[in-house]
Amino acid sequence: MNLQEVLALYDREQRREIEYPGMSRQVLPRLVRYVRPAPGMSFVLHSDLDEGSADAAINEQLAYFAALQQPFEWKVYAHDRPADLAQRLAARGFVLEEPDAIMVLDVAAAPPALLAEPAADVRRLRDPAQLADVVAVLEPVWGEDFSWVYERMGGHMALPDYLSIFVAYVVGTAAGVGWTYYNPGHFAGLWGGSTLAAYRGRGLYTALLAARVREARARGVPYLTIDAGAMSRPIVARHGFEVITYATACEWRPVAVGLGQSTA
Repeated sequence: MNLQEVLALYDREQRREIEYPGMSRQVLPRLVRYVRPAPGMSFVLHSDLDEGSADAAINEQLAYFAALQQPFEWKVYAHDRPADLAQRLAARGFVLEEPDAIMVLDVAAAPPALLAEPAADVRRLRDPAQLADVVAVLEPVWGEDFSWVYERMGGHMALPDYLSIFVAYVVGTAAGVGWTYYNPGHFAGLWGGSTLAAYRGRGLYTALLAARVREARARGVPYLTIDAGAMSRPIVARHGFEVITYATACEWRPVAVGLGQSTA
């Protein structure tokens, strides 16, 4: 896998051209932003700036979202310009999260461990009514409100071939979750990747990963991507995922705006 070629393809398909249901894709002269109705989170996903244009672009986005009284996220990638873009955002009041590694698997070269049937009880959800099992895992793992899952992901489940959600069960109890979004082009994205603390160390994360890799392979998807944090990074690296860049989520909220929904 030529990582530079894959990164260029990722930038084009997953940052500039991608479309999201229920969001407005707005292509501006030097950036692409996605706007979701409140209380959902909007975001800037791609920018092509330099030292001379960055501050003005930041000011324009702040003014735009301040007028809407909506929070938004600016996702900064390690290869974006200028090199200090994240620091410029921090200076304007954005809160920076820890960087994630953007990792890619060449699905055709997936290792045998990800292609074998898992020993764990992993099921793909077919009915939005089952999303209670997803929320039952996510809320204790992350300590946040995931009630938005019912409307947003329930709606996405109704779209043909767009979203696949998998849950790992232990004696009938939902213990781990992970899902895949399929977009036109060469990539599908892995998200979720959460296991209840009481069930960690049993291979559930890997079993959920394997189920999604097998499905993507059956669907002819060339590449799988994951925004890998510190906990998942070594696991997926052992299974053939390679880092193509790093991304930092930079979040801004106007005064008096409460917590919104996840951008995932």
